[in-house]
Amino acid sequence: MVIRQQGRVHQPLPVIMDILYSDPAMIILNKPAYLSVLPDGWEPKSTYLARTLKSKYGRVWVVHRLDKTTSGVMVFARTAEAHRALNMQFDRHEALKIYHAVIVGIPPWDEYTARHPLRADAGHKHRTVVDSMRGKPATTYFRMLERYTGYSLVEAAPETGRTHQIRAHLVALGYPILGDGLYGAPLTNLIARPALHAHSLKFSHPVSGESVAFNAPYPADFASVLEELEQI
Repeated sequence: MVIRQQGRVHQPLPVIMDILYSDPAMIILNKPAYLSVLPDGWEPKSTYLARTLKSKYGRVWVVHRLDKTTSGVMVFARTAEAHRALNMQFDRHEALKIYHAVIVGIPPWDEYTARHPLRADAGHKHRTVVDSMRGKPATTYFRMLERYTGYSLVEAAPETGRTHQIRAHLVALGYPILGDGLYGAPLTNLIARPALHAHSLKFSHPVSGESVAFNAPYPADFASVLEELEQI
């Protein structure tokens, strides 16, 4: 991360990588929040995940992305062949991605499938919005995990990979993600970012073809939210 103070730009802070697994074909890690996968357009020399991995492992290929503020499990390819094999799985929606989110409100359902078509980069805030005319098909499967007082912990399994898909679908259902001011969540002191975490990822190994699955533990801020909600 780049620190600005009194108009001066300081060197990026070191990033500690939580590597869950690595082999000659791929790297699995638990991405920290506030770290971009690729460089931001306005700060191309800032610290970002692909560069940090390259400094330790050599060249890596980005297979999929998480929002800058989203934490959780990601896979990077270490060879062009592995990259092609993994990309095919993600493009065909064969990789199973599971997210956990703390939402504002208590849905009446235990399971729900959202099929709202989505259009990205809408308006001056560049949000993703439901648009039945110009939106692209999008499907997210939701499952209730825990109900608290005024909040809930839900599981989200996106079948498609639209920008901000889970965030947009949840707000369309009337349950914005806690801390997600961009999508209308009320101000909160519980967490400083959208409470969204990529919890698990299941796919076929790009070389062996064996089914593999990885889980990413909750980061401290997400775990702290759940602890506080349990006390309410």
